Amino acid sequence: MPDSAIEVIDLTKRFGDFVAVSSLNFQVSSGEIFGFLGPNGAGKSTTIRMLCGILKPSSGKGTVAGYDIAKDSEEIRKRIGYMSQRFSLYEDLTVEENIDFFGGVYSLRKDKLAVRKSQVLEMAGLLGREKSLVAELSGGWKQRLALGCAIIHQPKIVFLDEPTSGVDPISRRNFWDLIYLLADEGSTVLVTTHYMDEAEHCNRICLIYRGRLIALGTPEELKLLHQGKLLELECEPLMEGLKLSETSFVDDVALFGATLHLTVSDVQAAIPKIESELEYRNIRLLKISIIEPTLEDVFVELIESEEKLSRRGSGILPES
Repeated sequence: MPDSAIEVIDLTKRFGDFVAVSSLNFQVSSGEIFGFLGPNGAGKSTTIRMLCGILKPSSGKGTVAGYDIAKDSEEIRKRIGYMSQRFSLYEDLTVEENIDFFGGVYSLRKDKLAVRKSQVLEMAGLLGREKSLVAELSGGWKQRLALGCAIIHQPKIVFLDEPTSGVDPISRRNFWDLIYLLADEGSTVLVTTHYMDEAEHCNRICLIYRGRLIALGTPEELKLLHQGKLLELECEPLMEGLKLSETSFVDDVALFGATLHLTVSDVQAAIPKIESELEYRNIRLLKISIIEPTLEDVFVELIESEEKLSRRGSGILPES
């Protein structure tokens, strides 16, 4: 892998008996947009805090910009930008005062700060609103200002923790334009999200669940692994179709709008069995077709597989 900006080996974090992050292994190349995907509580934020030098790992190793996350936290903080999902802004200060504060945190010279302040204001769309209180800004403006403050010192590695949480779709799209711009300028971006459409925009994705890495690859690679295993079903009544998950020939059923997505091992063998089962249950079949998986399909299937393994290991499910 070319020039790694981030590397972790068996990275683990425990809080008492609770294992928040368990033996993570991955690398992030310089200039890459790396998506860290998983549900709430999966361990994403804990991992980022370790990589930023905020939390010390319980075991394992990690480097950021070549510095050890357990020993060189001060050096790491000088070289990274970090934006939390709460935006890390001071709402009782003005836009300009927030920029000045973060410029001071990173010890920018007065002339350098003046240049960067102008650039941040332009990027955030806040030229002319320097004296506005942050509390008066919309979510999208706060979001862009927070990013500007996080990168005011022009770091080469940027950590974005759920940066689009709670903002409207247009603001989310505009924010991703800024992420592309950062990457085009040579920055490495590690972004956590639970939005599947955002994950599609990453160069590679790491799926994390219950603190463990369960998949790693490009969006295309992950979808290819699950190709030829997905059916879309339209039936009436729709919710009765969920009972197909009780059969041996359907691995999983998920509701997708007005249709059901069925994960199976062999689509050609499964289709006649599904048709027969629907007839047996007095469920009217409207349409059944083979479809290409989305990242959401992949994510649901992986999580369901992990859940089944967990239940089987605890004796809740019998061995198949």
